[in-house]
Amino acid sequence: MSKIYALSIKQPWASLLISGRKTIEVRSWTTRIRGRILIHAARVPDSRPEAWKWVTDDIRPLTALGGGIIGEAQLFECRSYPQATAFVTDLSLHLNDPSWFQEKGLHGFVFRNAVPLPFRPWPGNVRFFTVEEKK
Repeated sequence: MSKIYALSIKQPWASLLISGRKTIEVRSWTTRIRGRILIHAARVPDSRPEAWKWVTDDIRPLTALGGGIIGEAQLFECRSYPQATAFVTDLSLHLNDPSWFQEKGLHGFVFRNAVPLPFRPWPGNVRFFTVEEKK
């Protein structure tokens, strides 16, 4: 068995990332982790309507999944957003409303090559956590 990092993301953001519509996940903390990351759909979805406006019919079934692994992607970079202008510059990549910017700054986890995986129930965590994989 080997262990791989996973990141829990609320729906519909997890599905938007896996579908390639979103390539940056915004967090209030930074990371040095790079490489293959499993994407976990959190059990509790984001209730804000502005999150769901990005969902199209083709990915709607994926957004119904929660409480497990739904895909994987390569974590390539961690960007810093110390000012709102930098945050707004990447709006088309993270899809977050400009009003979500926090004065203390934010960080964007830049993902590439996202692909869906068969749903695998798994408990999530607020930060990165490990998942055991059979080799």
